[in-house]
Amino acid sequence: MTDWRKRVFLNWVLLGASVVLLVCLVLLGNWQLRRLDWKTELIHAVETRAFGEPVPAPAKSQWPDVSAASHAYMRVSAEGRLLGGKSLFVKALTELGSGFWMMQPLERNNGEILWINRGFVPAAYRTSADRDDGTDRKGVIVTGLLRISEPGGTLLEKNAPEENRWYSRDTRAFSRQAGLGDTAPFFVDADHTRAPGAFPRGGLTVIDFRNNHLQYALTWYAMALLLAGGIGYVIWLSRRPPTPDDD
Repeated sequence: MTDWRKRVFLNWVLLGASVVLLVCLVLLGNWQLRRLDWKTELIHAVETRAFGEPVPAPAKSQWPDVSAASHAYMRVSAEGRLLGGKSLFVKALTELGSGFWMMQPLERNNGEILWINRGFVPAAYRTSADRDDGTDRKGVIVTGLLRISEPGGTLLEKNAPEENRWYSRDTRAFSRQAGLGDTAPFFVDADHTRAPGAFPRGGLTVIDFRNNHLQYALTWYAMALLLAGGIGYVIWLSRRPPTPDDD
């Protein structure tokens, strides 16, 4: 096989691989556009739920239907009694610095139990003898945002119940730890209703969804366009008549 024929063969091999890559780039761009539609709808739904009038937190009969798609960040309220002596603390990093989320169960007037994220507390608060844990407090009305349970831990750190170390708000694991039995598969991020500097500090839920999918889609399409130009150049080379120097 002459050098020219070898070059033509190699060009066709590269052309085939490039076409496959081009298709993948276009598909990635299309996928990002679908993600853009999904994220836009999610942001609209969350903003509608989070800033609407509060509705009663789902009752036990509704728990199987609670999902992130339909309930996350919904503004809800619940009335009952905070159970003292059962608070758990989850590692947190907020605009106030590092510390913990204070998780406490609320027994509703109908006997159902759900977990309340009462808010952020600094590390010293966790071991403070005079911390406010709501012991024997009745007639409490909690208003806040419904959040779906976060089982297991985070990507980098796993919950260690046996060591009382928590990195995610896993309501099922909380309930086992506190001996509460069946509780809601969600928790409520409580609003801050106390003095501005008081702890726990509620109302710190971050409602900020990054929406860079259009940028990503344009990047994939731009790469596909550049690759298409390269493929066109290879095709032009393969169709060029051989010269005496090619033999």
